[in-house]
Formats: sequence, structure tokens, C-alpha cells
Amino acid sequence: MQNPLLPIKDTARNKRIRVLVVDDSAIVRQTLSKIISSDRELEVMAAVGDPFAAVNRIRIETPDVIILDVEMPRMDGLTFLRKLMAQHPIPVVICSSLVEDKSDTWSAAMAAGAVDVICKPQMSVKSFLDDQAVAICEVLKGAAQAKLGKSRPLVATGKLSADVMLAKARPTAMIKTSETIIAIGASTGGTEALRVFLEAMPADCPPIVIVQHMPEHFTAAFARRLDSLCAVSVTEARNNDRLLRGHALIAPGNKHLMLSRSGANYSVEVRDGPLVARHRPSVDVLFRSVARFAGKNALGIIMTGMGDDGARGLKEMRDVDARTLGQDEGSCVVYGMPCEAMRLGAVEQELPLDRLAGAALRICDH
Repeated sequence: MQNPLLPIKDTARNKRIRVLVVDDSAIVRQTLSKIISSDRELEVMAAVGDPFAAVNRIRIETPDVIILDVEMPRMDGLTFLRKLMAQHPIPVVICSSLVEDKSDTWSAAMAAGAVDVICKPQMSVKSFLDDQAVAICEVLKGAAQAKLGKSRPLVATGKLSADVMLAKARPTAMIKTSETIIAIGASTGGTEALRVFLEAMPADCPPIVIVQHMPEHFTAAFARRLDSLCAVSVTEARNNDRLLRGHALIAPGNKHLMLSRSGANYSVEVRDGPLVARHRPSVDVLFRSVARFAGKNALGIIMTGMGDDGARGLKEMRDVDARTLGQDEGSCVVYGMPCEAMRLGAVEQELPLDRLAGAALRICDH
């Protein structure tokens, strides 16, 4: 691939986000095109079978986001991604079937410059495919707003709230205790933000529960990577896991994570359920459960991400006197979720990413 990736011509843009699909499977291209076309905020610019065809298409017009396969003939997706990021950066979402034992694909893709990673759609169960379609479209919208170019505001459509999982907390839900729980929600750009935050936490930090929008199977690899980098112990959450000092639990992909409490002991529930705020796991579900079972014994932090998942839940936490922080616009990859939380009055203070951990520790110490 000797030709530069710089476009020689660009067509007139419309209001929809234009997606270039790159996958060697005709069936996958057809399925992804159908999913993308079902969302009124997205359109398929083109669907091609390999990176060389993608280069030719990019030279004619620049897509807003690329959805890219990993294993392809002539050139693999990660090699193409590295070349693209070096010559003509465009937001890229990796679409991979390499999960479980090969889930280090996620780490390699993020290191190469991908904005996000999704699993290839599975067509065996219609309800599962429908949920995947929603998640894929939301990831593409978030990627299009990532700070590789100009972002664009998007209007959210109707979606389920945390009411489908548990009731809202009462204003007097919980008396103050000596232990503080840190609950964090993040989406696009959150994998790096969480790394920065957790690397700054000491080995005896307060218990941490996290929802990061990621596909099923990839969260386990993400947790293992963070565990290898941080002083705190980081694991993918399992049902009934206890919350302990120096430990962080990450919601498994495709499952909701909720806090529960028995006496002075906190634990988590990992549960199935519908998409909430178009996500499973949902930050709103986690934050509502924290508001209900920890109340003023909690600190909520909302980080970079597309959309508004977590904004209402964080407001519920603040309404029961929990402390709340938000990542500021300058350090966000996508200033969507923190912006919505600020708009609702859910955030006490916004801070740059590199100051969030220190502020969290000071709040918990007090």
C-alpha cells in the first residue's frame, strides 16, 4: 500500500454519520450494513472487502468512522489501522470475532489507535442480534465524536431507564458509615481513563465498582490488563463478590452490575436484564443501586463517553447526599456523559482526568 491515504476529493456531507465497513465476509458486510442503515443517525458510505479497497474509497471521500475486521486477506486489520492512524487518522471501531482465549486482540487494537472494539454480530438468536444492533450503533456514534476530528452533537432517542432493574433510592436511604464506596461509569475513551485513574490509586484504596461499556468477553481481558498495571487488585465482577479495600470490580460485558448490602458488608449482583439507556451493563443501573444501598457512603465519578448513560443515576446519588465528580471536557475523548450529568446538576465538581484519583482519595479520607 504505497499510495498515501490523503483524500483527493470529498463529497458534500449530510447530517448522518457516514460509516465505511471493511470486512472480507460478504455476509458480515451485509449484516452490518443492515444494522447501520436501521439507525436514522447513521448511513453506510460503502462496504468493502479489504484494506486496499478501503484506501481507494477513502481517497474519494472521507468517512466519519470506519468499522474494521481484524482477519482479512492481503492485509490484516491491525496493520491497516496502524498505517491509517499514522497517515490520515479517522475514528476506527474494530469488529472482531476473536474473543475468549484470543481476547488480547482488544489490547492490540486499542494500542494501535482504535476508538472501540465490538464483537461481530451473532445471528443465531433474534433478540440477541437486536440488542447487538443497538450496541453497535451506539459505539459507532460515540466513535464519530472521538477527538480525532470535529465532534457533533447528537440527539438521544427513546430508551429504557434504570426503573426496569430496581426502584429509585429514598432521600434518607442510608446513614453515614466509615467506609466509602467509589462507583465509576465510563464509555468511549474510558479504557484509558480508567487505567490512568486506577494506576494512581494506592493498594489500600476504598472499594471500587466500575461499569465500562465493553462487549461480552472483552471485559475479562481488560480487567487482567489493569490488574497487571495497578497496585489495586482488578477483576471482572462475579455475582455475590464482596467489595474490599484495594479491590476494583468491573462489570462483565452484557450483564448489569448492581451494589447490594447486608449489614456492614457490600457485595455486587451480576444480572441479566434489558438494555438500559441503550446499554448492558448500564452506568445508570450501577449508580442507582449505589444511591439506594450506599447513599452518602459513596462517591460517584462519571468519565468520558458518548450519550447520557449514568447522568440520571449520578443525580440520584447526589440527591441522597453522595459525593460526585465528573471528568472535564478537555481530558475527555467524548464529552457526552459528563456533559449530560453537569446539565442535570449531578456533578459537584469537574476535574481533569489526572486529578480525579487524588480528589477521590481526599473525599474518601474525609
